[in-house]
Amino acid sequence: MPTPVRLGGLEQNPAYVLLSPLRVCPQRPTAVREVPVPLSDERRRRLVEFLASLGLTGLGPDLDPIEEALTHSSAGRPLNHERLEFLGDAVLRLAAAEYLERHHRAMDVGQRSALRAQLVSDRWLAELGERCGIEAILHLGPVAAGDWAARQTIRAEICEALIGGLYEATGSLDPVHRWLTPHWQRSARELLADPYRHNWKTGLQEWSQGQGLGLPHYRSEERSRRHGDPRRFHCWVDLQDRPVGEGWGGSRRDAEQQAARSALEQREAISPLPGSSEAS
Repeated sequence: MPTPVRLGGLEQNPAYVLLSPLRVCPQRPTAVREVPVPLSDERRRRLVEFLASLGLTGLGPDLDPIEEALTHSSAGRPLNHERLEFLGDAVLRLAAAEYLERHHRAMDVGQRSALRAQLVSDRWLAELGERCGIEAILHLGPVAAGDWAARQTIRAEICEALIGGLYEATGSLDPVHRWLTPHWQRSARELLADPYRHNWKTGLQEWSQGQGLGLPHYRSEERSRRHGDPRRFHCWVDLQDRPVGEGWGGSRRDAEQQAARSALEQREAISPLPGSSEAS
């Protein structure tokens, strides 16, 4: 039989003590947050101008979360983007769900989920950062600044952190919607017009199987060893041992996607291949 223990002067069964939600825990030290470096007048002016270029004005005087979001961890400063990137991930998904509820209510849940996955992807965030010129306002360490292969990742991370910073600075999703809605509208139009956009391999596979042509086969060659080279890999895609498309990319995966895209764009010429449903 378990030996009773005393808690608050009363005997307690040890099993009850372990399972009870009112357990007494040892006191732990409270985490201390770093104090942000005061913003200079020049830096404050640049931040206000950058936010205005995103369509964001009148956000209030607290720009510390914005500065934190725009400070990459490579800069070696006490406060950097990582905390707000974590927050921004959740805020981005909620804001995207709200956008779809407002603008695409006719879609079912599955369609919304598929579209949202595109509108919150790292690829989409990286493109957003490039369109907004976010690198011009960053605090970036010299090693990261010279790493061209990491640029897309950095832009995506900082955009996500800025989303978190906007939410923390205002306590509202409104500035997030003001910034992102025009970009979401543009991307949604493109994606709905081309459902396989950025996922052309899936589109080609579904189409080729529907045509009775079997599965596509990809052949890739590395043409450059330079990281960040957009033409590092060259890829061909074959159907029934015949080349039907080719593409270039900074990675093998990107090159395959571009080859599949090329094949889909000329699928009318591919359809008469022997064995296809249209040729039979």
